[in-house]
Amino acid sequence: MAIFNSVFTWFMKKRIHQIELFMKYPNEVQEEWFEQLISGAEQTEWGKLYQYKSISNLSQFKQRVPIQNYDTLKPYIERMLKGEQNVLWHSGIRWFAKSSGTTSDRSKFIPVSEESLEECHLKGGKDMLTLYFNNRPNARIFTGKSLTLGGSNQINQLHPDASFGDLSAVIMKNLPLWAEFYRTPHLDIALIEDFEEKIEKMAHATIDVNVTSLSGVPTWNLLLFKRILEITGKNNLLEVWPNLELYFHGAVNFTPYREQFRKLIPNDDMYYLETYNASEGFFGIQDSFDSGDMLLMLDYGIFYEFLPLEHLNDDNPKTLTLDEVVLNKNYALIISTNAGLWRYMIGDTVRFTSLAPYRIQITGRTKHFINAFGEELIIDNAERALAEACSQTGAIIRDYTAAPVYFNGNECGAHEWVIEFEQKPAEFERFVDLLDETLRRINSDYDAKRFKDMALRRPIVRKAPQGTFFNWLRERGKLGGQNKVPRLANNREYMDSILKMMELVG
Repeated sequence: MAIFNSVFTWFMKKRIHQIELFMKYPNEVQEEWFEQLISGAEQTEWGKLYQYKSISNLSQFKQRVPIQNYDTLKPYIERMLKGEQNVLWHSGIRWFAKSSGTTSDRSKFIPVSEESLEECHLKGGKDMLTLYFNNRPNARIFTGKSLTLGGSNQINQLHPDASFGDLSAVIMKNLPLWAEFYRTPHLDIALIEDFEEKIEKMAHATIDVNVTSLSGVPTWNLLLFKRILEITGKNNLLEVWPNLELYFHGAVNFTPYREQFRKLIPNDDMYYLETYNASEGFFGIQDSFDSGDMLLMLDYGIFYEFLPLEHLNDDNPKTLTLDEVVLNKNYALIISTNAGLWRYMIGDTVRFTSLAPYRIQITGRTKHFINAFGEELIIDNAERALAEACSQTGAIIRDYTAAPVYFNGNECGAHEWVIEFEQKPAEFERFVDLLDETLRRINSDYDAKRFKDMALRRPIVRKAPQGTFFNWLRERGKLGGQNKVPRLANNREYMDSILKMMELVG
């Protein structure tokens, strides 16, 4: 163990120096990656189509290559799934990360090259530890095991040499030996397809293991933790894993889950660090305990562009590079990667909280918002308002979703919320008022529509029975992995199906 810690300390110091370099010279590092990506794809089918060989600057790249999404790249990816190579990227593509975005019925298969595995996803995993040890040199997580609750893996039958699974499963199947040694449980359990069976077997397999760190999506981790406490009869996780010290979380905003984790892990020395790791790439890591911002990782084989949200629907939108962005403005994230995603809009929105170095916060999704009445409500607004309402009323939220209620006769519109509480507010009506008041304070467009109830009236908030969202996801075959409840929708598709389920339950 001492030898390993010495080796890792040496690696960490070397890597911290590299991170400091891209923090100091961000634009130069991004320019280098842009040139490498373009030259690397010159002889691919895509590179020949857009004449990458003659691209000498970013302006030419933007002029030639339109902004892409999954639908526009899907024909190329489907051919790659069947075994064709040198289509979007020059090296062989053997892995695909299966992603459903949120609860979309259509799965997406994101190509994962050897370069993106090594230079992005696995490198990001090592950097998570590097930045943690840099902040906490006396960390002892390597004295025990790391528990990761991920997705499942299966063989892609379209081509015998190609495999797909949730990103977490793809990563676990490709971990270096040292990382696999420090992970629990065994892959036979970690990659079980049936999520409920996996939870049960993981709980039994890990209760006697010295778990020192955790990682995964908070929603699904909570289910595992509660099952472990049921089996052991313990009051909290520290009675099961006394050396627990760290939780890496991502995929959803952690704020609604923070109080639940504090109750389950009552220790002021428990550390929580956010990561931004999507199927398309590893983008950010919280590099400080003092703030929830994430350092934008600039040397992972990804070239970044940022599209101001007000130009999202323009015919030929102008994207910005790092040196052009400003603080506290929402941008759609656009990436070009060493797995062959070119000017790809992944659907997330971010804002910069620091420009030296570049740090970001995830603010929502380009397709997950409410703007039925011009109120432009984004997920960041919702999370902040719910956090304030919970803080003032003692409530703890397990899950929620919201959607518009349209004009009906002489009745103006509204926002309808379905919230599943872990702990109900002491004063429910005050909770609703605080939600509304906070939204009005932080979103001027919402406030204008609420003025004298002209367009929007007070929110309608419905308390969902325990297990509502879990059962809704299970019915849709969306348990586990990176599947999650859509927080906001600009239509009533999700809302109406959830309300129908609540009526049937009674």
